[in-house]
Amino acid sequence: MEKTNLFKLIHATEIISNENIVKFSSKFEFPVGISAILVLAQLRANGPVMQSDLAETLGYTKGAITNISSKLVKFELAERLYSEEDRRTIHLQITEKGRSALMEAQKIGEEIFVELFEELTVEELDQYLYIQQKILNSMKNKRLSSL
Repeated sequence: MEKTNLFKLIHATEIISNENIVKFSSKFEFPVGISAILVLAQLRANGPVMQSDLAETLGYTKGAITNISSKLVKFELAERLYSEEDRRTIHLQITEKGRSALMEAQKIGEEIFVELFEELTVEELDQYLYIQQKILNSMKNKRLSSL
Protein backbone atom coordinates (compact mmCIF):
# COMPACT_ATOMS: atom_id res chain seq x y z
CA MET A 1 0.00 0.00 0.00
CA GLU A 2 1.24 3.46 -0.87
CA LYS A 3 2.33 5.46 2.22
CA THR A 4 0.15 8.46 1.34
CA ASN A 5 -2.96 6.26 1.15
CA LEU A 6 -2.00 4.48 4.36
CA PHE A 7 -1.70 7.77 6.26
CA LYS A 8 -5.00 9.01 4.79
CA LEU A 9 -6.67 5.78 5.91
CA ILE A 10 -5.19 6.01 9.41
CA HIS A 11 -6.18 9.67 9.68
CA ALA A 12 -9.75 9.06 8.47
CA THR A 13 -10.15 6.10 10.84
CA GLU A 14 -8.95 8.17 13.80
CA ILE A 15 -11.25 11.08 12.95
CA ILE A 16 -14.28 8.78 12.69
CA SER A 17 -13.37 7.03 15.93
CA ASN A 18 -12.77 10.28 17.83
CA GLU A 19 -15.98 11.82 16.50
CA ASN A 20 -17.97 8.79 17.64
CA ILE A 21 -16.36 8.86 21.09
CA VAL A 22 -17.22 12.56 21.47
CA LYS A 23 -20.83 11.90 20.38
CA PHE A 24 -21.10 8.97 22.78
CA SER A 25 -19.63 10.92 25.70
CA SER A 26 -21.98 13.85 25.15
CA LYS A 27 -25.04 11.56 25.23
CA PHE A 28 -24.05 9.15 28.03
CA GLU A 29 -24.93 10.37 31.52
CA PHE A 30 -21.93 8.85 33.32
CA PRO A 31 -18.41 10.28 32.90
CA VAL A 32 -16.84 6.93 31.98
CA GLY A 33 -15.19 5.87 28.76
CA ILE A 34 -15.66 3.02 26.35
CA SER A 35 -13.25 0.85 28.37
CA ALA A 36 -15.60 1.01 31.36
CA ILE A 37 -18.51 0.00 29.13
CA LEU A 38 -16.51 -3.01 27.93
CA VAL A 39 -15.85 -3.97 31.57
CA LEU A 40 -19.58 -3.72 32.34
CA ALA A 41 -20.36 -5.92 29.34
CA GLN A 42 -17.88 -8.55 30.58
CA LEU A 43 -19.38 -8.44 34.07
CA ARG A 44 -22.90 -8.84 32.71
CA ALA A 45 -21.84 -11.76 30.51
CA ASN A 46 -19.64 -13.58 33.04
CA GLY A 47 -20.90 -12.60 36.48
CA PRO A 48 -18.51 -11.56 39.27
CA VAL A 49 -14.91 -11.63 38.05
CA MET A 50 -11.56 -10.93 39.66
CA GLN A 51 -10.02 -7.69 38.39
CA SER A 52 -6.86 -9.49 37.30
CA ASP A 53 -8.97 -11.81 35.12
CA LEU A 54 -10.74 -8.79 33.61
CA ALA A 55 -7.38 -7.24 32.79
CA GLU A 56 -6.24 -10.40 31.03
CA THR A 57 -9.52 -10.92 29.14
CA LEU A 58 -9.76 -7.33 27.91
CA GLY A 59 -6.04 -6.79 27.36
CA TYR A 60 -5.73 -3.97 29.89
CA THR A 61 -3.07 -3.50 32.53
CA LYS A 62 -3.96 -4.30 36.13
CA GLY A 63 -3.53 -0.62 36.95
CA ALA A 64 -5.98 0.41 34.23
CA ILE A 65 -8.55 -2.12 35.48
CA THR A 66 -8.11 -0.82 39.03
CA ASN A 67 -8.83 2.74 37.86
CA ILE A 68 -11.81 1.67 35.73
CA SER A 69 -13.18 -0.44 38.58
CA SER A 70 -12.85 2.45 41.03
CA LYS A 71 -14.86 4.69 38.70
CA LEU A 72 -17.53 2.05 38.20
CA VAL A 73 -17.82 1.56 41.98
CA LYS A 74 -17.87 5.34 42.57
CA PHE A 75 -20.87 5.71 40.24
CA GLU A 76 -22.50 2.56 41.68
CA LEU A 77 -22.34 0.78 38.31
CA ALA A 78 -20.38 -2.09 39.86
CA GLU A 79 -19.51 -3.29 43.34
CA ARG A 80 -16.58 -5.09 44.87
CA LEU A 81 -17.23 -8.43 46.52
CA TYR A 82 -14.71 -9.51 49.16
CA SER A 83 -14.12 -13.20 49.81
CA GLU A 84 -14.91 -14.27 53.36
CA GLU A 85 -12.05 -16.80 53.27
CA ASP A 86 -9.44 -14.37 51.96
CA ARG A 87 -10.12 -10.61 52.07
CA ARG A 88 -7.39 -10.09 49.46
CA THR A 89 -9.57 -11.89 46.90
CA ILE A 90 -11.87 -9.30 45.35
CA HIS A 91 -14.42 -9.84 42.61
CA LEU A 92 -16.15 -7.10 40.66
CA GLN A 93 -19.88 -7.43 40.00
CA ILE A 94 -22.23 -5.32 37.89
CA THR A 95 -25.11 -3.64 39.75
CA GLU A 96 -28.66 -3.06 38.52
CA LYS A 97 -27.68 0.55 37.90
CA GLY A 98 -24.74 -0.78 35.88
CA ARG A 99 -27.04 -3.02 33.84
CA SER A 100 -29.27 -0.04 33.04
CA ALA A 101 -26.26 2.10 32.14
CA LEU A 102 -24.91 -0.65 29.87
CA MET A 103 -28.26 -0.92 28.08
CA GLU A 104 -28.29 2.85 27.61
CA ALA A 105 -24.70 2.81 26.33
CA GLN A 106 -25.58 0.11 23.82
CA LYS A 107 -28.62 2.09 22.67
CA ILE A 108 -26.51 5.23 22.19
CA GLY A 109 -23.83 3.23 20.38
CA GLU A 110 -26.40 1.74 18.04
CA GLU A 111 -27.85 5.19 17.27
CA ILE A 112 -24.38 6.53 16.48
CA PHE A 113 -23.60 3.65 14.13
CA VAL A 114 -26.98 3.83 12.39
CA GLU A 115 -26.35 7.53 11.78
CA LEU A 116 -22.81 6.80 10.59
CA PHE A 117 -23.77 4.07 8.14
CA GLU A 118 -27.01 5.58 6.80
CA GLU A 119 -24.93 7.41 4.19
CA LEU A 120 -23.87 4.11 2.61
CA THR A 121 -25.80 2.09 0.06
CA VAL A 122 -26.55 -1.58 0.68
CA GLU A 123 -23.72 -2.49 -1.70
CA GLU A 124 -21.28 -0.20 0.11
CA LEU A 125 -22.30 -1.68 3.47
CA ASP A 126 -21.71 -5.18 2.10
CA GLN A 127 -18.26 -4.12 0.86
CA TYR A 128 -17.43 -2.45 4.17
CA LEU A 129 -18.51 -5.53 6.12
CA TYR A 130 -16.48 -7.77 3.81
CA ILE A 131 -13.36 -5.62 4.26
CA GLN A 132 -13.78 -5.44 8.05
CA GLN A 133 -14.24 -9.22 8.24
CA LYS A 134 -11.16 -9.75 6.08
CA ILE A 135 -9.07 -7.55 8.38
CA LEU A 136 -10.42 -9.28 11.51
CA ASN A 137 -9.65 -12.72 10.06
CA SER A 138 -6.13 -11.61 9.18
CA MET A 139 -5.56 -10.28 12.70
CA LYS A 140 -6.90 -13.49 14.23
CA ASN A 141 -4.72 -15.67 12.00
CA LYS A 142 -1.60 -13.63 12.81
CA ARG A 143 -2.36 -13.83 16.52
CA LEU A 144 -2.88 -17.61 16.34
CA SER A 145 0.27 -18.16 14.31
CA SER A 146 2.33 -16.26 16.88
CA LEU A 147 1.29 -18.61 19.70
